Amino acid sequence: MTVQLSRTAGRREVETKRVSLSERKQRRAAFWFLLPDSLGLLIFVAVPMLLAIGLGFFSVDGFGHAEFIGFGNYLRMAADPQFWSSTGVTLLYLVIVVPAIFVVGLGLALLVQQRIPFIGVIRSALFVPYVISLVVIAMVWQFMLTDKVGVLNGFLELFGIHGLSFLGDPQLTLGTVVVITVWFQMGYYMIIFLAGLQDIPGELYEAARIDGASAWQRFRFITLPLLRPTSFFVLITSTIAVVTGGFDLVYVLTNGGPSGATSLLIFYIYQQAFLYGELGYAAAIGSLLIVVLMAWSLLMFKLTKGGRFDND
Repeated sequence: MTVQLSRTAGRREVETKRVSLSERKQRRAAFWFLLPDSLGLLIFVAVPMLLAIGLGFFSVDGFGHAEFIGFGNYLRMAADPQFWSSTGVTLLYLVIVVPAIFVVGLGLALLVQQRIPFIGVIRSALFVPYVISLVVIAMVWQFMLTDKVGVLNGFLELFGIHGLSFLGDPQLTLGTVVVITVWFQMGYYMIIFLAGLQDIPGELYEAARIDGASAWQRFRFITLPLLRPTSFFVLITSTIAVVTGGFDLVYVLTNGGPSGATSLLIFYIYQQAFLYGELGYAAAIGSLLIVVLMAWSLLMFKLTKGGRFDND
């Protein structure tokens, strides 16, 4: 009996050592897999971010002359009407594009999860714009939207609609940029939502059908609640993408015009840094943007418990 207990303890000890050895191998593998990405983030994101924050406290004239001015750039920002105008345009762009991306991406995901012919081709066609260079997309849309000779204006003239200037009318230009942005990004978020939908157990829908639930009730009480972690991810990433992206599109399509109608904050930073040589001022605006986005992201994580919400 004593010998048997001793053998059992020995086997457990050997098994524990194997598990420990396996865990060490997994941790070592995780370390080496994460190391390239971590170095890339450190070199290309964290270090430039810290340098930009530091540069925001200097006046840099573009010829290498720098002078420490403390919060001078931030005080200038508060009194800069163009800065506030660009902030307003960016907020308007944000509150339209993010909900539109959410609704269109989710709608397309619900559509392409159906078993219909050529579904793989349809999914690929919807995703293709996302992998094309934004500059190329902007040039194609510019060709289509050119006043009088553009393809879209030619099509609208068939219905008696004349004289629309999608890229020259301040009342239409931002809407045009919004439509192109949503069209460009909808495929990516469709894939994200599709992955979330495929994680929902089909038994829940079957049980709901047996109980007589309508399609809207299944969507309202099953799909939406179980998609909350995915929705959280989409809202966080799309907000950051909208605020920090869109420069290529605006630069090629409108160059911030007409009359500043599409002068997003990211484009205003570019103008200050590379057109006017105000590198310190541009860095201060960029730093403020980083702080606002980080604060908003932390607030979202806090309110939603990291996207897990209350049910998990």
